[in-house]
Amino acid sequence: MTSLSVLVPVYNEQFLVSESLARLEVLATSPLLSAIQVVVVDDCSSDETPVVLQRYREERLTRDGERLVSAGGKIEWLFLRHERNGGKGQAVQTALAHARCEITVIHDADLEYHPRDLLRIVRVFEEEGAEAVFGSRFAGEVRRALMFRHELGNRLLTFLTNLVTNVNLTDMETCYKAVRTSLLKSIPLVSRDFRMEPELTIKLAKRGARIFEVPISYSGRTYQEGKKINWRDGVKALGAILRFGASDHVYREDEFGSHTLARLARAPRFNDWIADEVRPLCGRTVLEIGSGTGSLTTRLIPRHRYLATDINPQYLERLRTLRPDRPYLETCLTDVTRPETFPPAEGGFDTVVCINVIEHVEDDRGALRNLRAMLTSGGRAVILVPRGPRLMGTLDEVLGHKRRYTRDSLTAAARDAGFRVVLMRPLNRIGTLAWWLNGKVLRRRTFGLLQIHLLNLLTPLFRLVDRIPFLPPLSLLAVLEPVPADAPERPAT
Repeated sequence: MTSLSVLVPVYNEQFLVSESLARLEVLATSPLLSAIQVVVVDDCSSDETPVVLQRYREERLTRDGERLVSAGGKIEWLFLRHERNGGKGQAVQTALAHARCEITVIHDADLEYHPRDLLRIVRVFEEEGAEAVFGSRFAGEVRRALMFRHELGNRLLTFLTNLVTNVNLTDMETCYKAVRTSLLKSIPLVSRDFRMEPELTIKLAKRGARIFEVPISYSGRTYQEGKKINWRDGVKALGAILRFGASDHVYREDEFGSHTLARLARAPRFNDWIADEVRPLCGRTVLEIGSGTGSLTTRLIPRHRYLATDINPQYLERLRTLRPDRPYLETCLTDVTRPETFPPAEGGFDTVVCINVIEHVEDDRGALRNLRAMLTSGGRAVILVPRGPRLMGTLDEVLGHKRRYTRDSLTAAARDAGFRVVLMRPLNRIGTLAWWLNGKVLRRRTFGLLQIHLLNLLTPLFRLVDRIPFLPPLSLLAVLEPVPADAPERPAT
């Protein structure tokens, strides 16, 4: 069972809002929903909407302590009002701040959509492990035949959004967008009006969300009947598609540096390079520490067993979306500094992959010892760390780097943790210049999006240059093997 928050933005709907809210009672009939929350935001209506909403509260709802409820207490209601009109997007953001159920959906205050379709939408979350489900008005259900030119505009906007995101939606502009609440709250929405529709869709796609569509019924209305969206909103939506299609602002600022790391993920060729270096070093069973959004994970699988871990709950949500079609893949929260968070070893792993992690922790030796405990006899740890203490700068501060390594300091840390280094090689020589320029000279706190695109474009050249040892590397890639107590020291290659 799950729970559902329904966000209802309202503006000048005195004739329809009461019936629209009453229709939400059908949600209480679903055995899949353990609780329903309805958050109504009156966006400073100038007609009799506030009076109608007050009458609805008094006549249709009951008070249970501090709560307004209906359907025997299964539906809880909250009514808010803007003192100044902010637009649909602003009303949705106000309501979202109060959403506390597992899934959140937007429901307009008119009668164009029927909440019975939400029951089908909720089922997709349960059956498919969806992160977002859109109700499509153009996918085969009953709909009112009306406003052909308006539909053409919708289909054009959907086509352009699909072009930007590479997602094959049939109805981007649908009101019924249901999203897991934790995911929705982690997305920085900035649109105050109808531009929120392409913004949310594009940002969900860029987050790699598992988006599904289900057909819904639709009873559209004419402008004479009160329809508010018009051609001007269509023009604004075109601008929004261009704006958000070019943006990578898809994470709210947090303590994990999610936004900065998400920008680095916009260079797939660079990620391919790292994966090509790591893949031959991996065995049949792999534990990956610090998987992030899965940029490396998706390039190293399939394996007989692959466990992807992270401490960032947003990244874990993304990793879980990879699992339904990959039975060999597992995910869990693991903190490399806390042994109790590590998963049951079940015989251990023959490979632990730890890319750009141990430089973030105070006790790198302790972290390496924790990795050692997860290895089978004859297993190995594959780690990547930043090189060059003199390169420490603002980018390192933003990413939370405690240190940068040299060959000697990495060898010493491995030795203290009970490892021997059997392989150590430099990686990304050209990157040293970019890091020095951005983090030491310009003191930037993030890479520019143009720089990331250039990195992606020029990665094939960088891979060729990396074979020529005329620059110190930005990173060190090492393979570590546990040392038996009586084993002799062997030099690294």
